[in-house]
Amino acid sequence: MVANVSVILPVYNREASLADSMRSVLDQSYRDLELIVVDDASTVDLRPIVEGIGDLRVRYIKLEKNGGASVARNAGLAAATGKYIAFQDSDDLWLPNKLQTQVDLLESLPEDVGVVVHSKVLYGSGPDGSYGVGKVSMRPPPADIMKPGEDQVRKYLTGNRISLQNTLFKRDCYPDPVWFDSVTRSNADWAFSSSLAQHTKIVEYPDPVVMAFSSPDGISKLKRAKAIGLIRIVKRNREAYAKYPDAYGMMMWRIGRILARHGKKKLARRFYLAGLQNNPSYLWNLIAGKLSKDGMRGA
Repeated sequence: MVANVSVILPVYNREASLADSMRSVLDQSYRDLELIVVDDASTVDLRPIVEGIGDLRVRYIKLEKNGGASVARNAGLAAATGKYIAFQDSDDLWLPNKLQTQVDLLESLPEDVGVVVHSKVLYGSGPDGSYGVGKVSMRPPPADIMKPGEDQVRKYLTGNRISLQNTLFKRDCYPDPVWFDSVTRSNADWAFSSSLAQHTKIVEYPDPVVMAFSSPDGISKLKRAKAIGLIRIVKRNREAYAKYPDAYGMMMWRIGRILARHGKKKLARRFYLAGLQNNPSYLWNLIAGKLSKDGMRGA
């Protein structure tokens, strides 16, 4: 089957939410799609759930070894046939016109635009990142949407702006057929988008296209992996950060904060020093409380 849009859905277990997540893709008003479910070596049998959907547009790939979401997404990309690429998470729901809205936009925008990004409604997490039943926030906040003419490379080097499930990509928007760093377990979407912004034009919109659901584990776990992920982002974009020393300094501060919170104070001091040398104003902004909450989310 050749479809105009290839939707890639990596999953590990998540048997309770997978079917609803799949249906939110297959029930889209835009029909010319394939849904590639990549089972990242789940310990439960997900095949009956996938095949039980009964839609010929679904393809199921099971990996022999668990490699994380990045490995699963790369496997889906290798199997994709579409002109456009979209991603879904196994516990989120797309709004019914998500794909139609984004396909129409990409086809109407100038040729150099390779990516359109929308927002999501996040349930279970407040605007300040706190978790709790009944808390709802918009990610990113409407006021933080990138404006025409802004330096997108700087924006994407300093913040994790793309949630993959909110985004539609042209298949050729990135020069490497392997999009995701298999080593990066946390902030893998940022590792990709920070590099992507150097290759194609990205346009952001405030309208929500996804309902996402947060949990305490999703917010608090893998702090060490977050630090490793940020270090990988810096290594992946050395040349770009050399042109933006303030952005480099901000990243050093963020890494230092994570390390300090987890008892690695000596190592944290090295990153704080690098941050101060490259972006001394970041410290004063922290003290004055002038950094936006969204800007601090990645810390």
